[in-house]
Amino acid sequence: MKAAILDKYDKNGTTLAVRDVPTPKPAAHEVLVRIHTAAVNPLDNMIIRGDVRLIVPYRTPLVMGNEFSGTVVQVGTAAVKFKPGDRVYGRMPLAKIGAFAEYAAIDEGALALVPSYLSMEEAACVPLTALTALQALDIMEAQPGQTLFISGGTGSLGAMAIPIAARMGLTVATNGSARNEERVRNLGARVFLDYKTQRYVDELHDVDCVLDTLGERELPDEFSVLKPGGHLVSLRGVPNGRFAKREGLPTLKRALFGLAGRKLDKMAARKQQTYDFIFVHEDGTQLARVAELFPAEKPLAVSIDGTYGLDQVNEALEHVRSGHSRGKTLLRIEEA
Repeated sequence: MKAAILDKYDKNGTTLAVRDVPTPKPAAHEVLVRIHTAAVNPLDNMIIRGDVRLIVPYRTPLVMGNEFSGTVVQVGTAAVKFKPGDRVYGRMPLAKIGAFAEYAAIDEGALALVPSYLSMEEAACVPLTALTALQALDIMEAQPGQTLFISGGTGSLGAMAIPIAARMGLTVATNGSARNEERVRNLGARVFLDYKTQRYVDELHDVDCVLDTLGERELPDEFSVLKPGGHLVSLRGVPNGRFAKREGLPTLKRALFGLAGRKLDKMAARKQQTYDFIFVHEDGTQLARVAELFPAEKPLAVSIDGTYGLDQVNEALEHVRSGHSRGKTLLRIEEA
């Protein structure tokens, strides 16, 4: 089969090589999936640069790709959840990525059935951001009726987190460019702040939960709008001891991340708030909630920015790296 391979880490970014490799064989609890569409994400560029090596130390050469949709073609001897012909999607298991390929052998626990109303291209847009939103809300222990502020929620994460949070009964506020206001409100945001004319630190107070997408420089302001005892989860901040413990990392890494995140833990402790870093993991059962939250009569809307072929993977990565995407960037691997 053809696959996009990372041969070495490069902090400045590097090109992937598309070449033939053996088609994988599914282990007992795995299924073999013919990949139809894979999504290209900032995470892929982070892996290429070696930014996540302390969390997941991937060995090279590495088949790249974290998010996909496809069709089951073979099941392992102990796999019972799916059958050949099923349309499935998922976030590749952290320990074994590889969606930029014609086939992937994937633990059945990472997969969910694609909702019937989604095309394969649309389905590939969902898993990573949907799981990020669901896992962040779970860490926050978010409840219906609470308020959630998503910083910079006009990107691909916000496009998934806003409707999920709204369907779960939360009141969602976010900020961004005014040109995105109508779209974001249609997704379910109750409060929208134009970052050029409105400072959220002046407009928001006693928010129950904050989902940070902007990073460490923004965290002091985000804590300031969070109520005493509130919860902040960051996609872009520093991993801390709570993260290392939750992920079951070895003792040494727990100590390292505990030191790295000490400043932010202290910042949170001033008002009995909590700070958590999130690195989304595979979870087919959790992903199946998407179909429950968004049935056919109230479907999930997705946004596709552009579609490339597998042989154009480096162009797709560069497009995502540029930060100009207004939706998901896809690799069409199998023709419909």
